[in-house]
Amino acid sequence: MLKVGDPIPDFELPSQEGIVRSADLRGKRFVLYFYPADDTPGCTKEACSFRDRLPDFQALGVPVFGVSPQDVSSKQRFAQKHGLTFPLLADVDHKVAEAFGAWGEKSMYGKKYMGILRTTFLIGPDGRVEHVWEKVKPEGHAEEVYRRLNPAAQQADSPKPKSVAKKKASKS
Repeated sequence: MLKVGDPIPDFELPSQEGIVRSADLRGKRFVLYFYPADDTPGCTKEACSFRDRLPDFQALGVPVFGVSPQDVSSKQRFAQKHGLTFPLLADVDHKVAEAFGAWGEKSMYGKKYMGILRTTFLIGPDGRVEHVWEKVKPEGHAEEVYRRLNPAAQQADSPKPKSVAKKKASKS
């Protein structure tokens, strides 16, 4: 798994919107999230949360890209069905997922298999990893990523410390 400070590997993947190249993204921050499969419940929840938060990411100048091993036609159906307006990258041979460390052994109902490890990377303008979220829970994840990008949002929503009122001792 890539760690904070590691340079990302070069990649070029097709999406429902065209080819996306890491070289074209140099000089800007971006979010690259790996998800197991198009149009499954958890992946849909995660994708829709990024869709709903997309204007906030765009306001910060930070594009979002989802990556999974299904082909471009699957990405097109998934994007159209759920109104996803950001690129979904088709990593059919899972080479990019492997290079990032987001491909590994999983287990379901006692069976072991290889697949995408739900992981998100924040990539800096220098092409290095700024932050990694491993074992992502789909619900609320886009919000978590946004808060990392915009600390002001974190402070605005954090609970205010309660002021401690000093009681004056009354003397009779």
